[in-house]
Amino acid sequence: MIRCIAIDDEKLALDLIEDDIRKVPFLELVKTCRSGFEALDVLQNEKIDLLFLDIQMPDISGIQFLKSLNNKPLVIFTTAYEKYALEGFELDVIDYLLKPYSFERFLKAVNKAQEYLINTGNIQLPETAGATSPEGNFFFVKSDYKLVKIEISEILYIESLKDYVKIYTGGKPILTLSSMKAIEERLPSSDFIRVHRGFIVNIRKIRYIQRNSIMVENKEIPIGENYKEAFLNAINQNKMIE
Repeated sequence: MIRCIAIDDEKLALDLIEDDIRKVPFLELVKTCRSGFEALDVLQNEKIDLLFLDIQMPDISGIQFLKSLNNKPLVIFTTAYEKYALEGFELDVIDYLLKPYSFERFLKAVNKAQEYLINTGNIQLPETAGATSPEGNFFFVKSDYKLVKIEISEILYIESLKDYVKIYTGGKPILTLSSMKAIEERLPSSDFIRVHRGFIVNIRKIRYIQRNSIMVENKEIPIGENYKEAFLNAINQNKMIE
């Protein structure tokens, strides 16, 4: 569930966005606010994942308000003015809704927000999307605007690429916007281990181990000094060394 608040000085605009939010099953409206000052109290006392923020407001603009926040939730600007789009981009807002917008355009924006929050590990996949199967043998990730099923037993290794991870199986690697931590939490610790800041490997797919690296398929993967002891312990626990 994505917990959100909406900030707009116009009551009609707040009523409309509240109605749109209540139509979306994965959104939870915590509060509507008529100013940034009113919203500050909510942000300080509640966990907020997503902020719908108007720009032109009295006292303090949406842009000024956003710049004043230390811990920013994900933001969707809602405004009647196109001229702020570039500044919104520079402030890393997830989307920019130009009033009056349709529910279809609203849904596109919140789907984008959901995808980002899921793949960065800030929220879990909704139950309808699968997350990890009850038997723990597969899970889904979002890649190229679709949910891709990952069979856990087929994973060779996983590589971190800044804000993305690349999952290697026997076929084409799957790139998804996520954190290593979020992916690691979906994997059985008996079979998978972090061997480097940038790599998780399937222990059962290791071909051989050298002093500071391991070979999985045709990929040589380094063993980080901080991960070496835990890796060797895992190998021993799995009775893979005679």
